[in-house]
Amino acid sequence: MYLELQCRSSIYRELCVQTLLPYVTKTGLLSPQLLAQVSLASCLSKARFTKTYLTMVVKKLNETKDSRNYLAIEDCVHQINDGVNQITQSYKELQQMGKDGDEKFMWHESNVLSWVSAALTDATTCIDEILGDDISRREQAMIKARLLNVKQLASNSLVLFNRFTIRYRASRGIKNP
Repeated sequence: MYLELQCRSSIYRELCVQTLLPYVTKTGLLSPQLLAQVSLASCLSKARFTKTYLTMVVKKLNETKDSRNYLAIEDCVHQINDGVNQITQSYKELQQMGKDGDEKFMWHESNVLSWVSAALTDATTCIDEILGDDISRREQAMIKARLLNVKQLASNSLVLFNRFTIRYRASRGIKNP
């Protein structure tokens, strides 16, 4: 029930609950900030896994001299790499929030929102680019599933992060920008 309440604003509620459940059952109830951190860490893990998979696909396409698909996937690898970097920065920024004073809270908040949103956009762009090419349907489906998972996890991370910031600001009397 606790996780369902935390994930209720998410478009991908089931995935949100499934992602967080192992951590809540092991450690008990997590604070909104820790839920957001766990969500970002899960998103980062999937983004790294997806980057590794796409790098393998690029290598295979390069060996077969499939230049059109190679370029599309290679571009996607760069975008996902950017997403990995952005999610990594977001995770570090989230860990700092509240530790260096309320006056910096909104600055940290803005950074996390910008970076996770950019990672979400990168994953969406990759899906659109790859599906327009002549990659086999099986390969397209595998790539799309991995990218879609990153996109959904990033979306859930934004929801949980927003829940955290709203509650934090309310508890400290920090006004919205």
